[in-house]
Amino acid sequence: MKMRMLLVAAAAILYSSSSLLMAEADGKWLARVPDEDKARVNPLAGQAKAAAAGKIIFEENCARCHGVDANGLHNRPSLRSERVRHATDGQLAWMLRNGNPYKGMPPWNSLPEQQRWQVITYLRTLPPAGAAGGKP
Repeated sequence: MKMRMLLVAAAAILYSSSSLLMAEADGKWLARVPDEDKARVNPLAGQAKAAAAGKIIFEENCARCHGVDANGLHNRPSLRSERVRHATDGQLAWMLRNGNPYKGMPPWNSLPEQQRWQVITYLRTLPPAGAAGGKP
């Protein structure tokens, strides 16, 4: 009887975990971002020097999972996707600060906030996936 209860509990945990992973894969993390974070504005938006600095930071910290071209590697998402392109800068800042433990995204709160904004500024310069210069 105890073994059966353990198996039922294990199945419930696995189902719950897989549901969380599926929810994260379809962008439901966006709904977890508090309104005040969602509304944050990138103070470096559109600044070429910030984008250039962000590219260097991206290559040093993000490219191993998202690829140098930001199209994604090793089952990690493309940062040229429609979901990322339509996320607010504040939502992206929240993700960089907090990470996504369900999908293996570490929190990058050890990077100074300015550097996180530089990465976001750089990402905004990339063409969408499937566009000239961006792979599908």
